[in-house]
Amino acid sequence: MRRFDGWRLRTDHVTRFSYPLPARASYNEVRKIPQSTGRQTSLDARVHTTPNVAQYGYRDYWGTPVVAFNVDGPHEELLVHGEALVETHPPADPPGATWAEVAVAGTRFAELMTASRFTEPSPALAAAAAELVEPTPTQTIERVVGWVHGALHYVPGVTSVKTSATEAFESGRGVCQDFAHLALSVLRLCGIPARYVSGYLHPDPEATVGLEAVGESHAWIEAWAGDWWGLDPTNDIPIGLRHILVARGRDYGDVAPIKGIYAGGSDHSVEVAVRITRTV
Repeated sequence: MRRFDGWRLRTDHVTRFSYPLPARASYNEVRKIPQSTGRQTSLDARVHTTPNVAQYGYRDYWGTPVVAFNVDGPHEELLVHGEALVETHPPADPPGATWAEVAVAGTRFAELMTASRFTEPSPALAAAAAELVEPTPTQTIERVVGWVHGALHYVPGVTSVKTSATEAFESGRGVCQDFAHLALSVLRLCGIPARYVSGYLHPDPEATVGLEAVGESHAWIEAWAGDWWGLDPTNDIPIGLRHILVARGRDYGDVAPIKGIYAGGSDHSVEVAVRITRTV
């Protein structure tokens, strides 16, 4: 019999778009399907839409499962409901590559070494990075994540999905997306390949089995130090049993839960709700 020493989590992620004037048509890409990785197993995952339309799926350039669909007729509302059942496993020990090995990997992961739309550094960040390099890559990653955790105060609503790492750093405030972008910017300046990760976080480290919790979409980073190592700069912790990985990329632009275009009036409203239940 298989020994299971992790958590089993059920997620429900609902996004509702409302249009004061009916949208005539829309095209959408959804990233709400958790992946199976070395530290989690996706047991079941699906996306439901209202209106109910045909879907097709593929994996994007970064390996993220994508569900795409068109709504070809007028609609006043679009509901996108992602649900999944995932087993999370205890994390492995931190990797221990040398700086020489990380330098070689940097050529292989060149796209994750360069500044992207949201991680373009400022001179102040470059100066900070120079002070954060430690004798080993693993020590450097830990120090950078701890530094980011202290550099920003978690304040919802003060930034947007368009805020850059530099803008968040200058304001000293942000949300998980900003913590992740700031960590990526500094790690890449230190010469360490790093990627953005989106997913879900159960809010309770001592979650009661069967009790539904109000969850949240969450963001963290993975840095390469002999293998990909996940850390959560918002909470200054390694990725653990509470984290469910959905998408990876260079920054938020690669992993947004829903991307789309629609024909119709310019105004619309969006409501998002995430619920997470520990089932085992």
